[in-house]
Amino acid sequence: MNLIAPSILSCDFSKIGEEVESCQKAGADLLHVDVMDGCFVRNITIGPPVVKAIRACTPLTLDVHLMIDKPLRYIPQFLDAGADIITFHVEAGSPVDEVISLIKKAGKTAGIAISPNTPYEVVLPYLNEIGMVLVMSVEPGFGGQCFCPFVLPKVEALRAEIENRGLNVAIEIDGGINDETIADAKKAGANVFVSGSFIFKSNDRKAAIEKLRAIANG
Repeated sequence: MNLIAPSILSCDFSKIGEEVESCQKAGADLLHVDVMDGCFVRNITIGPPVVKAIRACTPLTLDVHLMIDKPLRYIPQFLDAGADIITFHVEAGSPVDEVISLIKKAGKTAGIAISPNTPYEVVLPYLNEIGMVLVMSVEPGFGGQCFCPFVLPKVEALRAEIENRGLNVAIEIDGGINDETIADAKKAGANVFVSGSFIFKSNDRKAAIEKLRAIANG
């Protein structure tokens, strides 16, 4: 199944509740929530209180992407805030197996994210324990960047390994996903597509989501 996940990084934060509702009405499959700490990436966004506020106004699956240093310290807070999926960066300095274990013990889905220049092989030792791999197709930190096609061979390699092991692990791709790039991402093996600017800057968000879904399913 191919899923479309609007990224609230591109929304109007002055009316975030309305923006979340808009995504829900437009047919989003899940909601991608980018958390940045100013340390792991050169940007600061939101924390657990905002995730909790979002949780209170939507039944959509909250796909929380932690772009933060040493994420193990904050996993309990994001779990308590209502995250359904927590994806953390393998490069972020916490013991990967401990983070995965903490998320899974809470009955939630653990995901590992890799930046564009990180080799996909770092994920392989943990592939049987997670529900998602997030391949960044831009440098993490800021929205509105252009898609980096050089990450697609990593998606292909991960999809081949997942199928070879007979696993049910999603491959999410995030960065520059629009109606011109989603087809290549799908062809490479991604099945969860994060899109920010393309959806939120559209005059018709429902039509934008439906267009992305149609291309992914084509």
